[in-house]
Amino acid sequence: MLKANYHTHTVLCDGKNTAEEMVKRALDLGFEHLGFSGHMDPGVHMDWPTYVAEVSRLQGLYGERLDILMGVELDIVYDPSCCPEAEYVIGSTHFLPTDEGLMAVDWTYEVLQQLCLESFGGDWYALARAYYELEAQVYDRTHCSFVGHFDLVTRFNDRAHDFDETDPRYTGPALEAMKHLVEQGVPFEINCGGVNRGRKAELYPRHELLHALHDFGGEILINSDAHQAEKLDGGFDVAIATAIECGFTHVNILAHDLVGGVEFRQLALDAL
Repeated sequence: MLKANYHTHTVLCDGKNTAEEMVKRALDLGFEHLGFSGHMDPGVHMDWPTYVAEVSRLQGLYGERLDILMGVELDIVYDPSCCPEAEYVIGSTHFLPTDEGLMAVDWTYEVLQQLCLESFGGDWYALARAYYELEAQVYDRTHCSFVGHFDLVTRFNDRAHDFDETDPRYTGPALEAMKHLVEQGVPFEINCGGVNRGRKAELYPRHELLHALHDFGGEILINSDAHQAEKLDGGFDVAIATAIECGFTHVNILAHDLVGGVEFRQLALDAL
């Protein structure tokens, strides 16, 4: 089983457990690497100095037993200067700019519906296109280490069915954004959060997009997007099987090197 997770939230942002509780859960699971990635976005953002101090404390306390990395989940519309000590960055798109300000695509369905009606005249495919046009800029704006939950705009679509995720009006903009980011050399996470919380039947990215990511030559990480300790490895078995089915042979992990820097390493999927 995969013994690492880099998309981890705590009470310092919108998680349910303390950072130390997450560390203890990781140790119970036999993890070798744990990356914290608190939110920095217009809706949920941490007291950054407090976060740095706490993760640094845990690195000192548990560092000989667990490789702890201090990352951040940085929204595409937020200022990268807010997190200067981050050892890695997840680039995520939670908001779309409108004439009235920023509106979230994943907060509540009612907010998303309002966004679609007021800014896109009720055209869900126009909303999706705008989302992916912004998502295509995630590396340029955040200089992210990898892309978080690429198709988050589908957060509510399993129950709402507002658009067909196989329709070219949806897949066209998604694939354009994905291909552009792959060409920039940015890895993508397979995000298990929607699956492990029972919100979605499919991982982010869904299987058609994941197949395309492989065909484009993209690289992957696997993350649980854990907001509570019991979900720290949630969905890993599904993600590993899906990645293999889509043609991937390895997954990337992040680890500290001998001089304290952070590097990507590869693990064979068939060995997990």
